[in-house]
Amino acid sequence: MLELQAHEHARHVVVVGAGTMGVDIAAAFMAGGWTASLVEPRLESQASARLRLERSLQMLGKAGLEASFFNAIDEVPFQTMTYGLVIEAAPESLPVKQRVFAELAERAPIHFPLCSNSSAIPISTIGQGLAALSRMVGTHFFMPAHLVPGVEVISSNQTDPEVVSRVADDLRSAGRVPIMVKRDIPGFLVNRLQHALSREAFHLIDQGIATPADIDAAVRFGFGFRYLAAGPCLQRDHAGLDIHYAAGCSIYPDLCNDQQPAKALKEKVDAGRYGMKVGHGFWSWDEETMDLERRRYEGVLLAASKLLENEISRAVKPSSKPSHN
Repeated sequence: MLELQAHEHARHVVVVGAGTMGVDIAAAFMAGGWTASLVEPRLESQASARLRLERSLQMLGKAGLEASFFNAIDEVPFQTMTYGLVIEAAPESLPVKQRVFAELAERAPIHFPLCSNSSAIPISTIGQGLAALSRMVGTHFFMPAHLVPGVEVISSNQTDPEVVSRVADDLRSAGRVPIMVKRDIPGFLVNRLQHALSREAFHLIDQGIATPADIDAAVRFGFGFRYLAAGPCLQRDHAGLDIHYAAGCSIYPDLCNDQQPAKALKEKVDAGRYGMKVGHGFWSWDEETMDLERRRYEGVLLAASKLLENEISRAVKPSSKPSHN
């Protein structure tokens, strides 16, 4: 059982892994008033991490804040922390994550929740065999983590419900919107929804119905634009469930239900066209166009977060949500 009382002036987040995700997770908590420590064994990565952290905090209007960096988990002064949260953001490798959590289970205070930012590995798999599994929770952030407010909070069958509630409250205190996932199924919640959309999108490309640019325009400037105001369930209440049901009866039988990714995606992967990181994907990229695109992308997200500031504030207060049956 965890002590749930927050010490407002001593909230400390420890992030294990100072890659892009880890740094931006730390920035989000720091912007919410938390103190942050990052564990990064590669000294050459610490310098770039500090620069990334400075840039992310500047975007959030919190320039000048500083985090502590450590080379190993055993260097973190857990004994001086009264109220804390640990988030693992190590590479997406099960053996690596299991080693990290085995050490955290020994060193982190028993009243600290232990969280994993894994995008695919179930928390129950990571914590298999560990006595600490009851305080382990999946916390799946989305890139860029300092700008995207939603965070999946994933439970295993062994996770203590009070730990889950505590983690959700901690995320809210950092201005994040917890997305509760009651079971650690493959893909959790967000990736399942994304892949359902992507399967149909790439199928339509295969069929010659639309180009990648048209698919993106359909989502961004069509139905996706409305998602700023309401998700698919609330949106259907606006439009009418009877209308959606009738449309579903007509459309569902014709939707793609393939068990393998589409040809449009497979051919790109087989050809090594993985996207920006190699200079080619659905589009071609060089250093200049990648930099311009990333700045555009983050700029739009930053503007969206400011536009939705009141909506995000309402979302982190459970009592403000519409009631549902």
